[in-house]
Amino acid sequence: MRKTLVLAALSAALLCGGANAQQINVKIGVLTDMSSLYKDATGPGSVEAAKMAAEDFMKTHPNFKVEVVSGDHQNKPDVGVQIANQWIDVEHVDMIADVPNSGVALAITQVAAQKNKVFVASGPAASDLTGPKCNANMVHWTYDTWMLANGTGKAVVKNGGDTWFFLTSDYAFGHALERDTAAVVEANGGKVLGKVRHPINTSDFSSFLLQAQQSKAKIIGLANAGGDTINAIKQGAEFGILAGGQRFAGLLVFASDVNALGLKTAQGLSLTETFYWDTNDGTRAWTKRWQADLKTPDKWPVMNQAGVYAGTLHYLKAVAALGSAADGKAVVAEMKKEPTDDPLFGKGSIRPDGRVLHPAFLFEVKKPEESKYPGDFYKLQATIPADQAFRPLKDGNCPLVSG
Repeated sequence: MRKTLVLAALSAALLCGGANAQQINVKIGVLTDMSSLYKDATGPGSVEAAKMAAEDFMKTHPNFKVEVVSGDHQNKPDVGVQIANQWIDVEHVDMIADVPNSGVALAITQVAAQKNKVFVASGPAASDLTGPKCNANMVHWTYDTWMLANGTGKAVVKNGGDTWFFLTSDYAFGHALERDTAAVVEANGGKVLGKVRHPINTSDFSSFLLQAQQSKAKIIGLANAGGDTINAIKQGAEFGILAGGQRFAGLLVFASDVNALGLKTAQGLSLTETFYWDTNDGTRAWTKRWQADLKTPDKWPVMNQAGVYAGTLHYLKAVAALGSAADGKAVVAEMKKEPTDDPLFGKGSIRPDGRVLHPAFLFEVKKPEESKYPGDFYKLQATIPADQAFRPLKDGNCPLVSG
């Protein structure tokens, strides 16, 4: 009889524990570029990063079931919005992650606000996302155009690159990067001699490079990214840009771009990033796992993909604290309340405007003879503290920020 009572008490305790640890289902949609110029810097690598975050979180939270789905926005805002609406209305997606292409991201942040879901932006760069276009349902991880301009742009001007000509990708991202960098160049005593805007994902830069050469500017600022940056630099070598005494400033350059260009072509480029795979034991261990899962030992993760991992992990922590993913605005408020802490970016915080604060790093691409092993791409030139790396809160014109 006593044995029966003990078993009954244990069963009741287990049932009670099960009730306390109610299962929470969360669905995350990685909206990215799976097939075009940003594929290597986002794409399948971002999807894998989100899955890794989900796996890591579920190990310590067995009552969570986290599902990750993915979609290709094709760098078209209307396609991105269509996928986002389908995900939220039909497939019950709670959070949208990544979204390279600022034009698509500016559309997605409105969808998240309208439908009270969460948008954790790692792929887009436009600083307007935490400026005039900010809202209470969006967090901007990783980097933005203000950070890139004030990292790379300022360093190049201080090193004598005081006249600029911009090759600019003709959409929201390129316009924002050109605007923010031109402001930094002029504030530091430099001059902008001209600019030309090119279509996204163009294959022929010859006419644009010719205009840049004719400007006689010391620096050709590449306000573009991914395949456009790679093509501009490769074709610039054929045009004799460097031989003629001009230099490129890659305003958004990823390790995937350096890998594609090769050190012989990319050597000497200055760039600003917030994550480098070879920073410490934690980033190296995470990279090995990422490479193994994707079966890509000859590729290295970049800051966009690291941002998807870190942002997804912090999002899930906020959902756990609230016990639900239903109210997107409440989840983002919780994300802002708690400090960020992960193995890739370390400790940080999220401001009221949704801007995640962490240090940024000014790197220079190594010469081939300086590289000791595959993926050994960068020399660290300077560390920019978190409170200096991003635009001051008061200067953003975010409607969430009073005063």
